[in-house]
Amino acid sequence: MATVYKEFIVEADAAQVWDALRDFGAVHTRLAPGFLTGCELDGQGARIVHFANGLVARELLVALDEENRRLAYTVTDGKATHHHASAQVFAHGEGRSRFVWITDVLPDGLAAYVEPMMAQGGAAMKKTLEKANAR
Repeated sequence: MATVYKEFIVEADAAQVWDALRDFGAVHTRLAPGFLTGCELDGQGARIVHFANGLVARELLVALDEENRRLAYTVTDGKATHHHASAQVFAHGEGRSRFVWITDVLPDGLAAYVEPMMAQGGAAMKKTLEKANAR
């Protein structure tokens, strides 16, 4: 199984970053606008996300861990036979956070597609979270 790991520092408090991450149905407005163009909750614990590149995916919420500021989800449709991801926020000094996003995917070859999307998504998240912090 291929694993794609992205980590970045956000110039915003961990509680603020977690508040945006945990808002599962607002990922397209609070976390990654521009990278994501829409999101609808399906009433069954999943969200349907629309990516700027035209991709649409159904992501089922697996875990929302308030104490550890960790969210996990799995993609239930698409080309992958397995796609599980988690994102976690850690305090990283005063007014800073460390954002860790990990995705496991099968078949392994899909990592070459997932990795650049995660790089774009991470850049969008960092920009959005820091912009919200500047207000």
